[in-house]
Amino acid sequence: QVQLVESGGGLVQAGGSLRLSCVVSGLTFSNYRMGWFRQAPGKERDFVASIRWSGHTSYADSVKGRFTISRDNAKNTVYLQMNSLKPEDTAVYYCATDTSSVFTVVPGGWSYWGQGTQVTVSS
Repeated sequence: QVQLVESGGGLVQAGGSLRLSCVVSGLTFSNYRMGWFRQAPGKERDFVASIRWSGHTSYADSVKGRFTISRDNAKNTVYLQMNSLKPEDTAVYYCATDTSSVFTVVPGGWSYWGQGTQVTVSS
């Protein structure tokens, strides 16, 4: 049974930082692409960042230069360091894993999901 468990969300002022973590179990973590998505109230779930098994990363334009995705294969954990946070970053953040060989930013193309962690940025 594959499980993804996020943590690290919370309330932060604009300009502040948070680090999200996602621990994965039930699959060979080091083999697969990991990603972060977010969903604001009343909006669709959007791609934020991803990291391949090789360490290659991709980012949404809205977070480039502010967010950094990383992974620790020894701990089966993926991280999202979020700096210079803005009120528009407020959302539920989801960790996901992609067991296919084709990269997509479409949420439907990802295989497994965590339960989400709330990030709220106050102005």
